[in-house]
Amino acid sequence: MGKLLQIWKTKELRDSIIFIFYMLVVFRIAAHIPLPGINQANLQKFFQDSQVFGFINIFSGGAMENFSIVALGIAPYITASIIFQLLTMIVPALEALSKDGESGYKKINQYTRLLTIPLALLQAYGLVTILKKSGQNIIGDLAPLDLILIVLTLTAGTVFLMWIGELISERKIGNGVSLLIFAGIIAQLPVAIVREFSFENIGDRVVDFVIFSILVLVTIVGVVIITEAQKRVPISYAKRIRGNKMYGGTNTYLPLRINQAGVIPIIFAVSIVLFPPIIAQFFQHSSIGIVKTLAEFTIAMFNNNLVYGILYFILVFMFTYFYTAVIFQPIKIAEHLQKQGGFIPGIRPGVATVEYLSTTVNRLILAGALFLGIIAILPLIAPSVTSIKNVALGGTSLLIVVSVIIETVQQIDAQLTSRDYEGI
Repeated sequence: MGKLLQIWKTKELRDSIIFIFYMLVVFRIAAHIPLPGINQANLQKFFQDSQVFGFINIFSGGAMENFSIVALGIAPYITASIIFQLLTMIVPALEALSKDGESGYKKINQYTRLLTIPLALLQAYGLVTILKKSGQNIIGDLAPLDLILIVLTLTAGTVFLMWIGELISERKIGNGVSLLIFAGIIAQLPVAIVREFSFENIGDRVVDFVIFSILVLVTIVGVVIITEAQKRVPISYAKRIRGNKMYGGTNTYLPLRINQAGVIPIIFAVSIVLFPPIIAQFFQHSSIGIVKTLAEFTIAMFNNNLVYGILYFILVFMFTYFYTAVIFQPIKIAEHLQKQGGFIPGIRPGVATVEYLSTTVNRLILAGALFLGIIAILPLIAPSVTSIKNVALGGTSLLIVVSVIIETVQQIDAQLTSRDYEGI
């Protein structure tokens, strides 16, 4: 309560939290403004029956199930971010730009925004086409102008959410994109629980409910432990004399988290693993025999929990290593330490420090990657223990929710601490 009162008394923090709350309310209102010409009952049944599109619907916060003006969610922006993070590692010009500090970051971010628009147009057209060809009478025949208006509206909705996300990020209380996904998942949870444990059958599913509650509790505790766990590498600074004063000679530590990548690997993996079945949906009713057979095989393969789970686990595992390599660069840290006169006791500065940090981080990532992979496939494992099949109640959703809460609380604490120093 003391912390909450301190937050409320700090005007800037209070205004920022209220602003973010209003932005999330705007997002939830937009998620319930449907586009015309859609059979809502058939659409909701389509998303409930499809595990692939059920995952996509989670990240849109139910906006896709409603086929609202923001049905695409923030997915095109995430895809654009993935593309530019990959290009930054292989294109020299972008790599040089990423080293320019704040100005370079702003340019790459601007390129990401521009790429989001064509990706949103493509995904909007793809979504409409898939729903038309689903054979479930979701969308009737559309005139060319109607199709263009729907695609443009969905694209504008994504750009609108991207703008809201950046406004939230500017307040420095959590990441805007993560908070939008978080709000969408939280909004879906009550609906998912009611659907899974309806009042008619709750008496027959008491055991399932108890097991589900235990799994949720264990998952939350595991997420908190892995998110907060860190190895502290000792750092010493050599004593330096300038004039009549002595500097340095202090001891500190470098915190290396087990899960430095957060929830980003899971978001990346979801974007990639959902791509083949979505593309296959386009060709499911093709007049060309081999194309139709290949599309049906792809859809059937990804509907197989074993194949889907193995591929999903591998992608999460790989992206954990990849994203950690992007955000944690031992060479830069070693150079910075050497310039500041710092060193790891028992380790020579320079190449030896780089090798030590790389080895240590790789060992930590192994534990983090295995944990993220297990959490990611938990919704596929849960039905073998219980009869719960709703993907909104899976480990991925819980991981994102808990991680976003921890990140937001840490940023609020950091702002409170900085204001304490200002007071001193």
